[in-house]
Amino acid sequence: MADGSGNTQATQVDVTEPTPRRSSWKHIGPGIVVAATGVGAGDLVATLIAGSSFGYTLLWAAVIGCLVKISLAEAVGRWHLSTGRTLFDGWAGLGRWTTWFFVVYVVVWGFVYGAAAMSSSALPLQALFPDVMDLEWWGVACGLVGLVFVWFNKYAVFEKVMTVLVGVMFVVTVYLAVRVTPNLGEAFAGLLPVLPDEEDSVLNTLGLIGGVGGTITLAAYGYWVNAKGWTDTGWMKVMRLDNRVAYATTGIFVVAMLFVGAELLHSANIALAKGDKGLLQLSDILAAEYGEATAKFFLIGFFATSFTSLIGVWHGVSLMFADFVARYRAGDAARGEEIASGARERSLPFRLYLLWLTFPPIVLLFQGQPFRLIILYGVLGAAFLPFLAGTLLWLLNTSRTPAPWRNGPLSNAMLAVAGLLFLVLCVKQIWDQPWSEFF
Repeated sequence: MADGSGNTQATQVDVTEPTPRRSSWKHIGPGIVVAATGVGAGDLVATLIAGSSFGYTLLWAAVIGCLVKISLAEAVGRWHLSTGRTLFDGWAGLGRWTTWFFVVYVVVWGFVYGAAAMSSSALPLQALFPDVMDLEWWGVACGLVGLVFVWFNKYAVFEKVMTVLVGVMFVVTVYLAVRVTPNLGEAFAGLLPVLPDEEDSVLNTLGLIGGVGGTITLAAYGYWVNAKGWTDTGWMKVMRLDNRVAYATTGIFVVAMLFVGAELLHSANIALAKGDKGLLQLSDILAAEYGEATAKFFLIGFFATSFTSLIGVWHGVSLMFADFVARYRAGDAARGEEIASGARERSLPFRLYLLWLTFPPIVLLFQGQPFRLIILYGVLGAAFLPFLAGTLLWLLNTSRTPAPWRNGPLSNAMLAVAGLLFLVLCVKQIWDQPWSEFF
């Protein structure tokens, strides 16, 4: 039951166990969405740089990164299905501090991310069509297209479009990996956990593990599970298959780009620029090595990667924000059935957050990003995954979750590893900020 303090108990859940659905490939959907949203251009650049710097040495770290994210996303989905409640409802039951963290996070993070997502989607379009308009206006166009698409389409259409774009990403990345002719012997050797013999190799390795696909989109996975119509434990096997497919897909993207980095850049001792512009640099290298057609094909994949992240966040985080507002107003448990009905996607808070992601960030496209805001964005972004792992450990080991669906030893171990990993990366991110210039 829910009380005035916001605490909720697992006794809300219907004790009747739903009939398990058969875990069939035809049900796959939310996993594709979370994979597409979680792997952005920045992830591909980070993997390319790892391949160009260390060859195949850190392939094992990319694989572990996928396993860690599988554990986090599975825990999110299990909470939604086993309790019938949303993740924010679970957070609200842990105390008001979770609400304050979430509010500050979505406001600051959404403002800066909106500009970053639009800019990232604009870069390949400007490279493909250089004489049409400036980068900033390409960014505005991408943001507006994302806004209109998510505003007027419900989850079913959104999922289909994301699936098509993932298909484009898959074909492009696998084609490039095959084209550079990877050394399979060295690749298999890269599955052995070995650290590069260089300064800061431990932190670089942890960064690669932590950067394989996902920030707040991991938390959005449970909302997409509900939006698909999965609202009870009868869908648990289906959800777990869907989740494994998601991060197997993510693993293919990441491994393919690490192959490209190892073969095309490492052997030639070419250093890529950090950030999305590193992918434009790769496009120039591909054009020189394999011709303009390959370079343009890559730019299409670059756009698909960036734009799926844009519309994925436009939809998923807006859905979370709408659920937060509904839970705050009602002061009672937020149910997965509300997400499944599509009511949240038609709500005013959903659309207001869509507007927040789109229009205020346009200012940043033309005037640059405020220094202090970027520092706060980096700190909040780094803090979210430790927050997610820690709260999932709390929620899934207490009476808030029905006993049959609480964490087992393996789930606890994986969430603990994830929490410690992201906490180390969070501390490093905070430590690296130029605080002397902030004040």
